[in-house]
Amino acid sequence: MPRDPRNCYPRPEQIAQQQAMPGHTDAMTPKPDHGEESYEGHGRLKDRVAIVTGGDSGIGRAIAIAYAREGADVIISYWDEHDDAKDTAAWVEKAGRKAVLVPGDVKDEAYCNGLIDRAFDEFGRFDILINNAAHQATFEKPEDISATEWDVTFRTNVHGMFYLSKRAVERMEPGGTIINTASINSTDPSPGLLAYATTKGAIQNFTAGLCRMVADRGIRVNAVAPGPIWTPLIPSTMPEEKVKSFGGNTPLGRAGQPAELAGAYVFLASEDATYITGAVIEVTGGRPML
Repeated sequence: MPRDPRNCYPRPEQIAQQQAMPGHTDAMTPKPDHGEESYEGHGRLKDRVAIVTGGDSGIGRAIAIAYAREGADVIISYWDEHDDAKDTAAWVEKAGRKAVLVPGDVKDEAYCNGLIDRAFDEFGRFDILINNAAHQATFEKPEDISATEWDVTFRTNVHGMFYLSKRAVERMEPGGTIINTASINSTDPSPGLLAYATTKGAIQNFTAGLCRMVADRGIRVNAVAPGPIWTPLIPSTMPEEKVKSFGGNTPLGRAGQPAELAGAYVFLASEDATYITGAVIEVTGGRPML
């Protein structure tokens, strides 16, 4: 039977909680659902090779699990959350696919170039790039945002995406695809997330522009725009009172789970989406992006 989308996952209030950045999955209450027990694959990405940045937890973990169950091998890029990354790799391997862990900093162009090249070293091919790694922090006033914080946010969210995409299109064969993680903040920016929201607007624009630059190479570029999703970023970057009510501002009345995004990333990478490029799939719990 179909599940009622209003209550098939927990509703606010979440338990008040705080973590140090960038946060860890096991410390969250309730634990996010990444599709560990629910996602069923159908071979839609059989024998493809995917790179997922920010693949250790949250949306990235859900993508990695779904891709593995759809038949893809997965290179998991992450900063330094080694325990979370190992857990994600274990789920990939449990699906019978190969997982390669590559810790490092997407702000570093050399790391990004090496990450793309690693796919060819490990598998001899590379088909899907998921630009998902992100940095965010909450500030009440613009004068509280340091130049360093602004720079880190852009270098993580925008520069890293550019470095990876640039190297990817140099080496991808026709049929390759790039999927960027945008946000509801792309068009409905949260004032407390000024730097983050600004980068997400840039990501949506980058997606629209890059898709036209590389369409003649047979490479597609799309984005997924999540709404409020329950990941370690939330308790590690937001005040406790906002964590408790997180997701309550959606028409469905709750935060989304990472598992609820996986299908969008699978669809955009699959043969079902061969005529889709430059698109943004909104997964926002009903909050409009106009």
